[in-house]
Amino acid sequence: MRNIALSLTMLFGLIGSAQATDGDVEAGKTKSATCAACHGPDGNATIAMYPKIAGQHAGYIYKQLKEFKLAMETGGKEGRMNAVMGGMVMPLSDQDMKDLSAYFASQTMTAGSTPEDVIPAGQALYRGGDMERGIPACQACHGPRGVGQSLAGFPKVSFQHPEYIKSQLELFRSGERANDKNGMMQDIAVKLTDKEIDIISKYMAGLH
Repeated sequence: MRNIALSLTMLFGLIGSAQATDGDVEAGKTKSATCAACHGPDGNATIAMYPKIAGQHAGYIYKQLKEFKLAMETGGKEGRMNAVMGGMVMPLSDQDMKDLSAYFASQTMTAGSTPEDVIPAGQALYRGGDMERGIPACQACHGPRGVGQSLAGFPKVSFQHPEYIKSQLELFRSGERANDKNGMMQDIAVKLTDKEIDIISKYMAGLH
């Protein structure tokens, strides 16, 4: 059953990635003006509560935009609920989302850094997980360097703001965010302690 679920994850990720490649980078750049206040003109958010989306996989960005809009349309019953992003995506057409995804994916994410004191514990959790507690290695999906897997729909996590990573892991853990494929991140996050979330968030910020 697990193999079937993984195959479906790969299939849906491939479809989303293929759809997002229909975007026009130049058109997306023009349309990105309203995104700059939070995410920066090139997708490198300077405010840590907002994610860097520069260099993120186009298919992943496209999926999130669609699900922010779906949540607004269904009153939060489906998709990914966020009051700010929900309001921003409502006027967007499907092509707008593809263009924006293509533009931000074409940019380069600025480097981050990892505090020295979290490297041993962060590296152990990221690379090896904790099999006794059923926590898989982060690198199994996000890759050894945190660049993710575009075809499978797994996002780039390296160089991301640790504050943002931490907030999303907490939302997955509480169930407030539930738009992950097959509930994979929810299953993992619910097993993480506050300390582990803090450590892994800071570790991934400088992973390269």
